[in-house]
Amino acid sequence: MKTFGRMKMWFILSIGVLVVGCASVQDARILDKEIDILHSRINALQKENKSLESKMSALSAENQKLRTDLLFRVENVQSEVRTLSTSVEEYKDYVKRPSKEIGRVKEDVDGRLKVLEEGRKALEEKNKAQEERIRGMEDRLKGMETKVRQAEPEKPGPAIEVPPEGKGAPAGMGNMYKMAYETFQKGDVEGARKKFEAFLKQYPNTELSGHAQFWIGETYYQKKDFEKAILEYEKAITKYPEGSKVPAALYKQGLAFLELGDKANARNLFKRVIERYPRSEQADMAKKQLEAVKPPPSEPKAKPAPSTKKKTP
Repeated sequence: MKTFGRMKMWFILSIGVLVVGCASVQDARILDKEIDILHSRINALQKENKSLESKMSALSAENQKLRTDLLFRVENVQSEVRTLSTSVEEYKDYVKRPSKEIGRVKEDVDGRLKVLEEGRKALEEKNKAQEERIRGMEDRLKGMETKVRQAEPEKPGPAIEVPPEGKGAPAGMGNMYKMAYETFQKGDVEGARKKFEAFLKQYPNTELSGHAQFWIGETYYQKKDFEKAILEYEKAITKYPEGSKVPAALYKQGLAFLELGDKANARNLFKRVIERYPRSEQADMAKKQLEAVKPPPSEPKAKPAPSTKKKTP
């Protein structure tokens, strides 16, 4: 009986070992399948993460380009305002008789302003579209950054490359303009004029060409050659009607006429700046000038210039 009991016990133990062994093999196979599934999911997540990083990098670069362009424009406008504010008080008492060329500029004012109004509307629409585009890109960029942080929070983002001289700008154009502007800022107006003229010969139809033409007018204004300054401002207005320097050129023409003793045309130009560019810095300054040069009750109103437009040499 004891022997039979022992054999029975060994038989039961053998069956138990076989059962446990079969269960372990089956569990191992299930675990292998689950591991394969997890590897597949990890690979898919890594691919999606790389795709998100690539899209975020492209959006970041484009957004930075647009931001740099806007900052460059704001900096130029601020420099112009400082220059204009200084020149108003510096040459207040200087009076000079206008020449025949100045009379021709007077005749061109109304026809020119009609063209400027059309250019102003087009420029405003373009700026609004650009601002909306920037806001959309910023929202998309924030969404991309959130997804990347969730997928791989500890991995650093890609570096953003700053554009050298603006979108589509020829190599060296920005440096050439910068050198001319720095020369003007240092007080060397003759040297600055030569550099701006050389810039226009090489780059006559770029975004900075209107700026360069305006600063040529400024060099003559600084030298108190107001007649020549008016003619150079006129070129900035007629050749680059969609440029951001048009309000400043109109305002400075008004100041130049005022220095020449022609208050009627000066007031006319200040009014045009306010009417056509009400949101500009020059509009605020023009309002102050109009308060200072109000016509006396006995002074007749200036006759509007004929609409026939002539080319300024």
